[in-house]
Amino acid sequence: MTRARTEGRQRRAQILEIAARIFTRKGYRGTSMREIGEQAGVLGGSLYHHIKSKDALFIELHDGALDAAEAIIVAAIRGARDPWDKLEAACVALLEIQLDPESLTMPMMNDFREVPDDVREALIARRDRFEGPFRLLVDALPLPPEIDRSIYRNLLLAQLNGAADWYRPGGLSPRVIGRQIALLFRHEGPEMP
Repeated sequence: MTRARTEGRQRRAQILEIAARIFTRKGYRGTSMREIGEQAGVLGGSLYHHIKSKDALFIELHDGALDAAEAIIVAAIRGARDPWDKLEAACVALLEIQLDPESLTMPMMNDFREVPDDVREALIARRDRFEGPFRLLVDALPLPPEIDRSIYRNLLLAQLNGAADWYRPGGLSPRVIGRQIALLFRHEGPEMP
């Protein structure tokens, strides 16, 4: 690889990092390409050499955040054998990602209302793929037949995703909260009437 190409990739990575921080702080609507360029020290026309558009940039950053989060979750469940232990490991991993003050995952995932419809469709499609490991985990659980697995999974993810709304550092750790949520969703024993 040539030096110019290496420098170009490094510069693009720097721009992406700056853009992610601005999107995280200001949201999709509050972020402008001009501000990204200014903070990155890149003139307007030069920025578009590295970045196609604001929409494409947001999708790329969103997808990258979910790719990284998914890899962490898959690695966390890899060693567990029991389906309930796997679920707990996934819950803990997701909360540790989301409740990390430096995390870009939650702000990127929760900005769907502000984006154009075509961008929203792309974000939702990637989010649905991100939920794949949870779909597999829930499918493997020994749940009573009366429990609809789709409803169970959606309620579980709503609890995990909603934790950022009420979580405060200094209280229970993300690990403890993840374990508690997994415990609350554990359904064993006699069938429901």
